[in-house]
Amino acid sequence: MKITSCRFEQAAGRPQDEPRFRGPCVVLLGRSNVGKSTLINRLVNATGLARTSSQPGRTQTINFYRVNESWFFVDLPGYGYAKVPVAVRRAWGPMVEGFLDRARDRIAMALLVVDARRQPVDSDLQMREWLQARRIPYVVAAVKSDKLSASERARAARALEQGFGASTGADRPVMISSRDASGIRELWKQVDTVLSATGTR
Repeated sequence: MKITSCRFEQAAGRPQDEPRFRGPCVVLLGRSNVGKSTLINRLVNATGLARTSSQPGRTQTINFYRVNESWFFVDLPGYGYAKVPVAVRRAWGPMVEGFLDRARDRIAMALLVVDARRQPVDSDLQMREWLQARRIPYVVAAVKSDKLSASERARAARALEQGFGASTGADRPVMISSRDASGIRELWKQVDTVLSATGTR
């Protein structure tokens, strides 16, 4: 897909704050600080578009990035970080689940973002099951693979496949490096295929 434009559209903490434009969405899901914002920046080749932070739990709103004036990347708050204040954690669940349910018919696919160096945790598996139950196409995007050697990367890919059960092709991770962009073309191919089916380019 050729990116002709991409911009930050809206940060939403409530349903009424979400953009009125109802184009298809590609949502990014994953643990806090896993690298969803960095992945968005790499996908659209725009350093600093999506704000990144070394502090887990930084993203506390649903962030919409409008691509080619026709669809959205949607960066959802990360899950699973215990040190985030309890009140914030309690708000995140309804915020994220509410959006996923409200936008069900607009979600073209999901990128389930995991750390290539780590085994999937229960929350990753639960999110995968949620996507499967709703028949939302998804792909496991294993970021930070550039921190591994070639042999370690191969072992990590096998370990993630085993961790997710590799019951479908979607469970076989795409190994992503934000440093040298390896895996980005493969990931775009899958995103493009799904969006093309909706008539979106």
